[in-house]
Amino acid sequence: MQNLAKQNNIILSTVEHHLSSKFGLQVSIESANSIGGGCINNALKIKTNIGDFFLKWNANGPADIFIREAESLNELKKATGDSLQIPEVVVSRIVDNTPGFLVQEYFPIQVSNNKSEEQLGRGLAIIHKYKNENFGFYNNNYCGATTQNNTWKPNWVDFFSDNRLRFLLNLINKERPLPVSELKVYEKLLGRIPKLIPDFSDPVLIHGDLWSGNYMISTNGPVLIDPASYFADREIEFAIITMFGGFSSTFYSAYNETNPLPADWRNRNLLYQLYHVLNHYYLFGGAYQNQALAIAMRYL
Repeated sequence: MQNLAKQNNIILSTVEHHLSSKFGLQVSIESANSIGGGCINNALKIKTNIGDFFLKWNANGPADIFIREAESLNELKKATGDSLQIPEVVVSRIVDNTPGFLVQEYFPIQVSNNKSEEQLGRGLAIIHKYKNENFGFYNNNYCGATTQNNTWKPNWVDFFSDNRLRFLLNLINKERPLPVSELKVYEKLLGRIPKLIPDFSDPVLIHGDLWSGNYMISTNGPVLIDPASYFADREIEFAIITMFGGFSSTFYSAYNETNPLPADWRNRNLLYQLYHVLNHYYLFGGAYQNQALAIAMRYL
């Protein structure tokens, strides 16, 4: 606890310095209160003499994790227009001799309702109309703390097979080696991917990690937070959406009214979930190993 308090003091002093440089005036932090920030980063609401901000920081994560998150937020902001709230990035900083951090716009929270669920569905559908020529992103980024290989590819089959499943399996095998028998199952599955997902799809922007903990309802409507964005087949967005639930029928109806999903999208949903289940195994171990294997075998 003492070490955390010391790091808090260091980070707050550093944030004051950077906010002062950003705004060209002396910014003072008047209070800092801890709020829910997930299992990876520390999260604070900071009250300053120029307003409130949201601060997340980490002394031990990947050096560029907040720089990459800022890139995702900025790209989502281009795609949403007025359909959803995307936090404005104020300052982002790498992890070096001091903790890295991200300061962004703060939103007061309110309780979800049918109107906000509808706004969320329509807003996500609009994001999924924001296209690129290729699949990938401008830099590699992170899903949780796991590196995502976002090297551009013109073909979704290749991107999903190589940049997502094969890349992650290689990471896993270095940290949590899988039995040879399981690796053979995944290799067989990778060979079947061209038969399991469409040959053609549009590269559209996705949030990348949109479970129920990565959006909130503010007084101005739904807010997307903690993105891991890239240009993808939009169906992979629904892998994490369906993995943990928490999205209402109102959300799905609003989405489909604005940007209808293919009638057979659920046939591929579990296959796309495999990426996130493997990522959870990589990060946390445990029963995710058997869950991932069961998914893989289902598609053989």
